[in-house]
Amino acid sequence: MTEPEAQRVSLLNDEPVGDATSDLLGAGRVADQLAGLLLASREATPFTLAVDAGWGTGKSSLMRLVDAHLRRAPETQTVWYNAWTSTGGDVLEGLIKSVLLRFDRRILRRALRRVSENTALVGLARALSTLVAGPLGAAGTVDELWRNLSEDPQRRNEMRDALRQLAQEWARSGASGTRRLLVVFVDDLDRCSAETVLAVCEAVKVYLDVPGLAFVIGCDRSALAANGLLSDLSPAGSAFMEKIFQTSYRIPVPDEMGIEHFVRRCAHDSGIHALLNTNLVSLIAERSERNPRRIKKLINGLVLEVSLNPVWRGVGARAVDAVVRTLLLQHLYPEFYRMMAGGGAGYGDVLTEFVAYREVRRVLRQLAEPDFGKAGVVRFFADHEVRPPSSTDPETWAENLEELESQLPEVFPALAADRGFTSLVDDLLELPGAADLIQRLRQQPLSSAISPPVGAAAGRTVPDETARPRPSHPQLRGLRILWIDDNPDSVEGEAHALRTVGASVVIVRDEASADEYLALERRDLVISDIGRGTDPEAGFTNVERLRNEHRYTGPVIFYTGRVTPARVTRARELGALGVTADPGELWRLITNAAERRA
Repeated sequence: MTEPEAQRVSLLNDEPVGDATSDLLGAGRVADQLAGLLLASREATPFTLAVDAGWGTGKSSLMRLVDAHLRRAPETQTVWYNAWTSTGGDVLEGLIKSVLLRFDRRILRRALRRVSENTALVGLARALSTLVAGPLGAAGTVDELWRNLSEDPQRRNEMRDALRQLAQEWARSGASGTRRLLVVFVDDLDRCSAETVLAVCEAVKVYLDVPGLAFVIGCDRSALAANGLLSDLSPAGSAFMEKIFQTSYRIPVPDEMGIEHFVRRCAHDSGIHALLNTNLVSLIAERSERNPRRIKKLINGLVLEVSLNPVWRGVGARAVDAVVRTLLLQHLYPEFYRMMAGGGAGYGDVLTEFVAYREVRRVLRQLAEPDFGKAGVVRFFADHEVRPPSSTDPETWAENLEELESQLPEVFPALAADRGFTSLVDDLLELPGAADLIQRLRQQPLSSAISPPVGAAAGRTVPDETARPRPSHPQLRGLRILWIDDNPDSVEGEAHALRTVGASVVIVRDEASADEYLALERRDLVISDIGRGTDPEAGFTNVERLRNEHRYTGPVIFYTGRVTPARVTRARELGALGVTADPGELWRLITNAAERRA
């Protein structure tokens, strides 16, 4: 890939579409139908429609397109309320005020004449007088009205009746007797706290369940189920939630043709379409599980890599397929990619190791292939210092395989069963230029961000970038960390991130230097590698000695490029907080150590 190619690419935004020209998935047709259904059902108000779908599948875009259609319809108004921006009691107030702002002065004057004789609604009369005659703008008058209607529990009961009267008269005031319609859009409800969700539902069902109003609520209903976000609800609360939605529209997963068209459009808009042939387009669609947001995140990841990462510069056109597949590994299987780019820790490159393991696994599971030498089974066991299986005793092969897997990366068994991953690896290894490309990767410094990664975890795609919360920085302030690693440059990025939030981090290369620092100053946490030079257990041996000699008895985290079941067991025996190759998991473990100190 040449420099000019890198200069022409650009990032995609993740904003919901608002017009037909930006509609890459053909949601406009569904939006028109939903809008038509809402308009035809204005006499059936009040009601609530859920636009139901998982993260990143286009709920907000569909709702925006419905809104665009409704705003062109006569005697129809719309209002948007994002519950995610409010909490607790603010939700009830914010949602009701959003509706009040759509009622016009003429309707409010008639309401004033009607309620002024009602001594129980003196507060409302006073508020409406302010609304009609006072100098306040629309927002100020609505604030005044809210204050009068929410002063005390008795006034809250009156507010429900007052809102019903106002809404009914507004709805009946359409031209030629047409009932007016106000459609209230509430988005991202499934991203809110349980308290906020319940406050929205209270506003919708208790105070705003009035003629003329229809609610369209975007959410993943499975997340709002009794076993999800609202798991602590009583049976009565669960029954109340069931009454909120009269009907739901579940956004379907795009078909193969539609999602591949989406990938091509995204690739074209970002400027990397020349890199993607038909097979790669299908690959991206499949690996992203046909999720539009994941596709955009993946395309943006490719854009950043081909633009900024020097490892791809000068790669010939024949190696483009290999580059894209390598980037797919990076974004969809980041733990494996880290091992691939970081080297094989004495076992050769991890790609070759994985392919050999898969063949050994196949042989031992089939229980029917006596020629172990042909598959390299005995040699593979010997390379990993594990007792090899006997070709004449297949009953022990399952045990032999279990012993072998204890010395292999934890993710290997799951990845071997992942057809998507195995086909991606097989295709990569067969492509011209793949070997040179992987060698380039291993010669580059492996960058890693200590903050939780967004969009992926080891061996699987993470559906929600908010699934793993960021730690509290104050917990880390003043935390004293001793980091032992014979390659300090490989962890300097993580150390720098910790220092920026107030932690004290000292990095040493070996156990002698660690002894010196521990003799001078107490440390709250030790982070250690495991393999050093030709000793694959050096980190474990070092920590065990420190504990036996009482030089350090505090929390320990092992941070390594290769996590195996055997290493996890050994770390547990030493009382370590954990062993990980994942920067996000490392941050979580460090935060746990800080909490223990506090």
